[in-house]
Amino acid sequence: MIILVRHGQTEVNAQGRLQGHLDAPLTELGRLQAAAVAAAVTAVRAPAIVVSSPLIRAQATAAAFETEVVIDERWIEVDYGDWDGRLLKSIPAETWDHWRSDTSFAPPEGESLLVLQKRVVAACASWAEVATEQDVVIVSHVSPIKAAVAWALGVSPEVSWRTFLGVAAICRIAVGPKGPSLHSFNERTHVSALPSTP
Repeated sequence: MIILVRHGQTEVNAQGRLQGHLDAPLTELGRLQAAAVAAAVTAVRAPAIVVSSPLIRAQATAAAFETEVVIDERWIEVDYGDWDGRLLKSIPAETWDHWRSDTSFAPPEGESLLVLQKRVVAACASWAEVATEQDVVIVSHVSPIKAAVAWALGVSPEVSWRTFLGVAAICRIAVGPKGPSLHSFNERTHVSALPSTP
């Protein structure tokens, strides 16, 4: 099983900003979320491998699993380029419409969903063999996790605009002889007792 974990809260995402490659640390709440997600995953069984994006918010979440962490650059968040740190509400509606309708669109100096999808599909394929027999936890970000879900479903990365993934959420993708299948998306009961977060 590939178990995808979105990192905990940071000040940047709490403020409603595009985070991308900004290397923001977890908030205190984010650290509590990381502990809760690690406990929820390991309550079933300990993963064979924990993989993380290179960004510190993901690494700090992965550290809550208290085991060796493998860094895989392919799981880094989509690059928002010049828009990193920008408030979501500051982007004009027509730009959002264009972005949603064109998977090749990229922010200035940034990365498109198509480019993101290519690297995430390669990452999924490289971890799939291990995941047929053992649990592989991958701590990443909203856009790469949605790209992995698109891979599992065999659909266009455009589907990411039609899904919501909260902080510290869990998604599970089983890998078998007939390929990947999505078993769960946006599990968040493990953080339900914590303060409300987006």
